[in-house]
Amino acid sequence: MRYSEPVLASLQGSFRHLKTPLIDAPAAQRDPAVISTVSEMLSEIERRGMDAVLDYARRLDNYDGRDIELSSAQIASSGDRLPADLREAIELGSERTKAFATAQRAGLTGFETELVPGLVTGARYVPVGRVGAYLPAGRFPLTASAFMTVGVAKVAGVPTVISCTPPQPGGGANDAVVYATHLSGGDRVFVLGGVQALAAMAFGLLGDLPVDMLVGAGNAFVAEAKRQLFGTVAIDLLAGPSEVAVISDESADPEIVAADLLGQAEHGPNSPAALVTTSAEHGTAVIEAVERQLETLATAEIAGAAWRDYGTVTVAADRETAVTLMDDLAPEHLEVITRDDDWYHDHLSNYGSIFLGPWSTVAYSDKGMAGTNHVLPTAGGAKHSAGLSVSRFLKPLTYQRVAKETTPQLAHAVQTISDSEGMAAHSATATMRLDRLGNA
Repeated sequence: MRYSEPVLASLQGSFRHLKTPLIDAPAAQRDPAVISTVSEMLSEIERRGMDAVLDYARRLDNYDGRDIELSSAQIASSGDRLPADLREAIELGSERTKAFATAQRAGLTGFETELVPGLVTGARYVPVGRVGAYLPAGRFPLTASAFMTVGVAKVAGVPTVISCTPPQPGGGANDAVVYATHLSGGDRVFVLGGVQALAAMAFGLLGDLPVDMLVGAGNAFVAEAKRQLFGTVAIDLLAGPSEVAVISDESADPEIVAADLLGQAEHGPNSPAALVTTSAEHGTAVIEAVERQLETLATAEIAGAAWRDYGTVTVAADRETAVTLMDDLAPEHLEVITRDDDWYHDHLSNYGSIFLGPWSTVAYSDKGMAGTNHVLPTAGGAKHSAGLSVSRFLKPLTYQRVAKETTPQLAHAVQTISDSEGMAAHSATATMRLDRLGNA
C-alpha cells in the first residue's frame, strides 16, 4: 500500500508526510524462493497424489497418521468444547454474514428481454458446482473466515463446499474454526494445511471431484499456490498482508484512530497502516497515541514492527487532496472519521470496504459482526476489483432465442461482416439459414 509517483506528481493540492515507511518496498512482494517452493510442491502433488500430500503434511505440520477428515459427529460437537460466550459470538457472526449475503443474493436476479421482435435474450445466475475453502488457523486463527467463504458460498447455492484448516499443535483442528464452518453449512472438513491443502482440493484428492473454485486467506505460500492454480480452478482474489487506512480530521479522537490503525497492523509485521488527515496537529497526536498504546499492547512486537516499517501519516491541504491520496492507496479497509463522512463516502472510489464514522471499526467486519464480507483486495487491487461476495460464486449465464421470421435481419448483417473478415464458415452459418428460409 504505497503512493504512486505519477499520482503524487499530478496532485493539484499540497500535502506533506509526517511519517513515512522505514522499508521502501511493497509489503506484499513476491518472493522467488516462495514461488519456486510452491511450484515444486504442486508438481510433486499432481504427480504423486495423496501420498505427496501426506508426506508434506508430515514434514510441515507434524501429521501423525490420523484420519485427516473430521467426522460429522466431530464437526457437530465442536461448539460443545467452546466457552459459551465464544460460541454465542460465533453464532451471531454466522447469522449476520448470512443475512447480508442473502440480501445481496436477492439483488442478483436473472432477466429476459426481447431486443427486437423475435430476438429474445437473457441471463440467469447459476452457482458454481464445487468450492474449496481454506480456513487459516495459525498464529491467529481467523474464526470468521468460514462465514465469509463457506457461508456465503452456501447462500449463493453452491451444492458442495469442502474446507481445509491446518492442524493445531496437538494435531487436531481448531474447534472455533470448525464450529464456524459447521454453522456456515460446510459439507466436509479436513485437517490439512498450506499448499498441500489447496492442491488436494484443486486436484480432487480428497475423495471428491476437483473443486471449481478456491477461496480463503492464507500466508505467502497459500497465496502463491492460489496464483499458480488459477486457471486450473477459479480463485476469489490474491490477497497480501492485511491493510488499513484512515481519513480523519481534528474532530476525530486520536486515541480511537491510533487503536484502529494498530488493530489491523496486529495481523502481521508487514501489514501496512496509513493515515491521511487534513490536520497536522491531529496527525501528530495520532502518532503519539500509537506510541503510547504500543507500550502496553500485548501484540506490540507484531503491530509495532508493522507500524514502524510500513506505517504512514500524510497531511493533505484539503479534503479533495485527501480523497485523491486515498484513492491512490486503494486500501483493503478504509475508515472515515471526519465532520464530512457523507461527502467522503460520495467521493471515494477505491477501497475494499469502508467504515464510516467514529462508531464503526474494521474489527466489527473482521469478526463477522457487521455482516459484510472480509475477503478483500490488497496491494492496490481495489482500483480494479471488489472483494468476495455472493456474486463471485454465481455465473451469469446468457442465452438467446431467435425466431424464424427474425433470421433475415441477423443473417444478412452477419454474412456481411463475416465476408469482410474472410471467415467463410461463419458466413455459411448465416447464409444456410437464409437459404432454408427461402425454401420454406
